[in-house]
Amino acid sequence: MARVTVEDCVQKIPNRFELVLLAAQRARNLSRGEEMTIDREDDKNTVVALREIADETIPLEKLEQDLVKSLSRAPEPEPADEEVLDLIPTDQNIFGLQDISAEEEAAALLVDGEELSPEAFEAAIVAELGGRGRR
Repeated sequence: MARVTVEDCVQKIPNRFELVLLAAQRARNLSRGEEMTIDREDDKNTVVALREIADETIPLEKLEQDLVKSLSRAPEPEPADEEVLDLIPTDQNIFGLQDISAEEEAAALLVDGEELSPEAFEAAIVAELGGRGRR
């Protein structure tokens, strides 16, 4: 049955590549819950989509617009849970430091009473982490 449907569809949409794109989009729309315009007859969504195209029961312009919209628009990000937000490093929670004063920051750069250069400080951090620093 699908083979005859494809042959009927090619008469409606001569470009087979366009036919595949439109039928796939219609099948996705059906799986999302759109109403069918024909009886299912135990067919899968792809066959139903091809039969709808062959019977011209759906407007192809709307299907083309749905296809362009689905290909051109990036999906919207899902809102993150509070647990996930706790795992994301921010200025406030990196290494557990929160709004330290200038004196505390200066003290953090001291080792044995000597102020470290940024390079020496980074080397000390890398040594503390066991060589797992930036590369």
